[in-house]
Amino acid sequence: MEVHEFSIPVADVDAGGKAFNFPVRAAWVRGVLEDHNATTTGKDGEMSVRVSRSGADIVVYGTLAAELSTPCVRCLEPVPFTVKKEIGVMAVPVAQLKVEAPDYEFAAEEADLLAYEGELIVLDDYIRDELVLETPMTPLCSEDCPGMTHGSSASEPEAEASIDPRLLPLLRLKKSGKVSKE
Repeated sequence: MEVHEFSIPVADVDAGGKAFNFPVRAAWVRGVLEDHNATTTGKDGEMSVRVSRSGADIVVYGTLAAELSTPCVRCLEPVPFTVKKEIGVMAVPVAQLKVEAPDYEFAAEEADLLAYEGELIVLDDYIRDELVLETPMTPLCSEDCPGMTHGSSASEPEAEASIDPRLLPLLRLKKSGKVSKE
């Protein structure tokens, strides 16, 4: 039996609605984002949702909050950021979706639908996607970040010792001035 982090039993939901609160555990975030640049800062987040039913359709609406970090695009130092957003999705029985072939393309009206099967609505993939979508595309630790530092200049003798020995002949050639600068 597969264990899910964010699952809601369909039998617990009625037309009047019910509130659910979930911790967004740092360990879970680290696991689901292991193929992504963003990761947890080590602090748990939270998700609070209100779930209501209309026939077989189930509406999930609430807030998601988590603290993540991602590398700066210039210096690769961690850049912390906070995800705090409203979430909303309609869960429908998988039989209600008209998936006809493997190359089926979703229509625009199906974009905010989450298919569920059986007696559980599982929000794990949806929450992972929301965290990924909230990750900045070009994170900076500061606007004036200089980027990666190169250490000492290659013309200094101690710098020559830190250069890969296979590249030393090229450095000597450059210093001799026999290389044209085109």
